Amino acid sequence: MDFLLNPNIAYLFLLGGVLLAMLALATPGTGFFELGAFFCVALAGYAIYNLSFNWWALILIGLSIVPFIYSIQKPKREVYLGGAILLIAVGSIFFFTTETGGPAVNLFVALSAPVLVSGFLWIAVGKSIQAAHARPSHDLETLVGLVGEAKTKVYEDGSVQVDGELWTARSEKSIKAGSSVRVVRREGFVLIVEKNE
Repeated sequence: MDFLLNPNIAYLFLLGGVLLAMLALATPGTGFFELGAFFCVALAGYAIYNLSFNWWALILIGLSIVPFIYSIQKPKREVYLGGAILLIAVGSIFFFTTETGGPAVNLFVALSAPVLVSGFLWIAVGKSIQAAHARPSHDLETLVGLVGEAKTKVYEDGSVQVDGELWTARSEKSIKAGSSVRVVRREGFVLIVEKNE
């Protein structure tokens, strides 16, 4: 476990934990990011316990979560996401200290790792937010009013072809297979149809 006491290794584990925690916030429910963040933070915690660090840098890293969560919830997210990334970068560079108070992390690692993580976060979180707010490619509301064909007898259940797709359908009155139908409304993925006169 002595290799964990290397500030560069501990720093990378800390940065990895923050990255995975933010990805877990952006895409909750998988458990993968949450578990990875836990192990990275636990390994970084061992180093933090044994190495000298700046409290203000730890506070900066913790504060980065606030603009990050805000950026997930708002449409104009770039400023807040950029602020979160900046707080992570500054806080993590100056987190571990030498006896003189300077950064203990190698300068190349301290500058390149936050840039790579920030770029990845910017792209990954941006795409996650776009996907979460994207309108479905097939808007089911547009089916109401369309005319199709009953592929089976339709009453309590049946199948109709509408807009080039086969749908489960119901009707208040019995409709024979092959009849022309019109969509009156929908209930979930079930179309309520009537005979098209």
